[in-house]
Amino acid sequence: MYIYRGINVAWTGSDRINASDLPRDFRGLGTDQLIGIPILTIIAVVVLVLAAWYLRNMRGGREFYAIGSDPAAAHLYGLKVNRRIITAFVVSGALSGLAGVLYAARYGTVSSAAGFGWELQAIGAAVIGGVAISGGVGTVWGAAIGAFLLLTINRALPILGIDDFWQRAVVGALILGAIVLDRVLAARQHRRLIAQRFSDQGEEAR
Repeated sequence: MYIYRGINVAWTGSDRINASDLPRDFRGLGTDQLIGIPILTIIAVVVLVLAAWYLRNMRGGREFYAIGSDPAAAHLYGLKVNRRIITAFVVSGALSGLAGVLYAARYGTVSSAAGFGWELQAIGAAVIGGVAISGGVGTVWGAAIGAFLLLTINRALPILGIDDFWQRAVVGALILGAIVLDRVLAARQHRRLIAQRFSDQGEEAR
């Protein structure tokens, strides 16, 4: 990631795109409203609905869950694991590109360092929203709620007068807590399934 970011900075020459360099209609995409609703909000909701519907109802979406849960088992089942993983990265990159376009439309100024450090925030939002760090568990809506909570926390802490260091510490503690809670619940469910299997085997033996 750092290699790619360094190449990006060298390629752009550390230049900055200002609002005067962007077409007026493009900048309007980030500020205009449709029937009283910001266009950015409409685009975000449409993307969320489509992604949630695909993952929940389409076979390809369920295959993503299966691969996330256990890639080896998915491969033995006959799923094209490598192709699906590449597809997931391509879609993720496309959505990141869309987010970059909307960011440029909203703020009008983009530098080569824009978005620095947002990778961990995205991971944190997903984990806080119930997405398992190991994969196979979680929903698009949960990740969206996690992003909303993380944004709310980041906005509220400065208002409360908390120093920047402690702001990052609080967010980091939330991420660690979400990961620990996820692992504890997964281990508890694993023990419950094992106990149930032994119980079923005992009943069959009787």
